[in-house]
Amino acid sequence: MNGQKRSNEIEEAASALIANAEKDCRTEPPTGKPKPAVPEAAEHKTAFRKYQIKDIVFLAVITACTLVTGAVMPLLVNVPLFGIVQLGLGLQFSVFPVIGLMKVRKPGALLLQSLFISVFLIFMFPPMALITVCALAVEVLVLLIFRGYRNDWACVFAGTLYLPLTLPLMYLYYHSFYTVTGEEKAATSLFLGGADPGMVAGISVAVVALCFAGSVAGMCIARELKKAGVLKK
Repeated sequence: MNGQKRSNEIEEAASALIANAEKDCRTEPPTGKPKPAVPEAAEHKTAFRKYQIKDIVFLAVITACTLVTGAVMPLLVNVPLFGIVQLGLGLQFSVFPVIGLMKVRKPGALLLQSLFISVFLIFMFPPMALITVCALAVEVLVLLIFRGYRNDWACVFAGTLYLPLTLPLMYLYYHSFYTVTGEEKAATSLFLGGADPGMVAGISVAVVALCFAGSVAGMCIARELKKAGVLKK
């Protein structure tokens, strides 16, 4: 009888030890340190992030929209008026690039769009292919001032300066490219379209204002598309 009782006590003690051991296994943290999860906000603080295929595809689609709506360029190239090309393309080349930047908030997004655009512009009007240089300059300014495209107004800033920078750049192009033949004066005169300095300044300001309006419109469109779930991150 005592042996039976002792045997039962041993079995109960063993069961209790097994139960405690199983509980400890369930509650004991793993030996390896788990990798801390990176909050979404912390991810956005990183300026340089890898590009995905969907990012490049989206930028290519936005570039196609820019080019289709900017198909009026061949009609404007031969008009002898300073800044006529920029005035005709100001909205298209600010609205769509800003939408692209609002979606793909990564350094180089504007430069990629410019490379896609240049492939076509070089056949329409070769000097406009220098827009890639403008995009590179804008990218550097955005990184220095805003540390990237996380801020919506950084996208507006980029869209506002993107096309207007072609004005001084193309002037330098015409002034220096034709120095070999000695026709730089005639080339720059043709580029200026006989405009006096006051008109040049006025048209330049008008181009900047037009691109700023287009950039703000692009930001508003992108925000509405995000609210509607069309432009997802």
